[in-house]
Amino acid sequence: MAEFEVNLLRQLPAVATVLATMEAAPLVERHGRAVTTDAIRQVIDEARQVLRVAPVAAPSAADLALRAGELLATRMPGLRPLFNLTGTVLHTNLGRAVFAEAAIEAAVEAMRHAVALEFDLTDGVRGERDDHVRALLCELTGAEDATVVNNNAAAVLLCLNTFALGRDAVVSRGELIEIGGAFRMPDIMARAGARMVEVGTTNRTHAADYRNAMGAHTGLVLKVHTSNYRIQGFTAEVGARELVAITDAAGVPLLNDLGSGSLVDLSAYGLVKEPTVREAVEQGARLVTFSGDKLLGGPQAGFIVGDSTLIEQINRNPMKRALRVDKVRLAAIEATLNLYRDPDRLAERLPTLRFLARDRAAIEAQAHRLLPAVAERLGEIFTVEVGDCLSQVGSGALPLDTLASVALVVRPQGSQQALEHLAASLRALSRPIVGRIADGVLRLDLRCLDEADETPFLEALSELDLGDLIADSP
Repeated sequence: MAEFEVNLLRQLPAVATVLATMEAAPLVERHGRAVTTDAIRQVIDEARQVLRVAPVAAPSAADLALRAGELLATRMPGLRPLFNLTGTVLHTNLGRAVFAEAAIEAAVEAMRHAVALEFDLTDGVRGERDDHVRALLCELTGAEDATVVNNNAAAVLLCLNTFALGRDAVVSRGELIEIGGAFRMPDIMARAGARMVEVGTTNRTHAADYRNAMGAHTGLVLKVHTSNYRIQGFTAEVGARELVAITDAAGVPLLNDLGSGSLVDLSAYGLVKEPTVREAVEQGARLVTFSGDKLLGGPQAGFIVGDSTLIEQINRNPMKRALRVDKVRLAAIEATLNLYRDPDRLAERLPTLRFLARDRAAIEAQAHRLLPAVAERLGEIFTVEVGDCLSQVGSGALPLDTLASVALVVRPQGSQQALEHLAASLRALSRPIVGRIADGVLRLDLRCLDEADETPFLEALSELDLGDLIADSP
């Protein structure tokens, strides 16, 4: 190593010197000494590499602290708020349901304080955590009893393991669904220890198919609501009410898995009707399972409602403890369910229902309000206009049904590559903006953008750096 190079490297401040600067103090306060020290070491190493190949002045301690701050700023958490402008209300990859304010407040209080999670305040003895939501679930569904686990797949798994471990579980071939992430019902049944017995064909299953399949080794009959696809044409299925008569006569419980599940008739809000949990209970299924974070609009959870004797057996299953929910989620669940006791204000207070039922005219008015600012920000290399689009429910619910909506439609004046670059830049903002590219345009569907979020949306957009795009444009 040349003497000149050695002298340059010696001019680099020590880590302790950089830490002692005024510029480093806020970094230590925000990120902690250990994380800040690691970042300083990294920028000093990078400066050392530069000095070895280029005879430039060594950076000062203050400069290195500022570089460390820039480095730490790039390490933003991945799980941070974003703007869901994809047009999918319940987007699995974006966290599904947005919590109601009541649920957020309840969760924060549960995090902040000790709570009577499994403590009976009346008698001063150990209690049951399910008691916080059991009565609410029974009231809202008409079921005898209820329990809660961490998601609907867990609810189905627990029911199968309780009643069909080492026994037959009968299910129609047309209902062997696959849910997100390639999780398939046959795999869940196998993991539960049940022997899957398929009946009927993909498109047609009859009552006789179930009767012929049941015997001494049958532990449970499973009916699955095909919420994420539809089979149309020459089809036949056995309805839940008819199937209850068959299973009751055989002394075998029917588990009706609704998947998304809904506690209200969605047609009252201008949406396509989905089977409600109360209807499934009234049809006589001994057990009904459904999700908490889809159409119900709450945190991730799986609910099991039905016959009290069967629910008691489920709660005695050792697997139940492995699938239970914690105090924070339970508090949010209880608050969400309480909103359903006031149906007159439900759409106003529950974000999922508010987004789904949002009037197209209101979305269009919002689009025209935002258009000038967005067009000004993107106008050098993109054109922006208001256009019609179709939203969807998402998360496997109402797969064939769409919602008329309005989007800001962004078109590149140059290559399609510029549009991809723009989408990537929007995702890199401190609060990312996620839209949908299709047919050569980027659509920012405004269905899920509350009016209160318009200013934060424009503030996030103001961070966008179009320098590289402008340089690359023809």
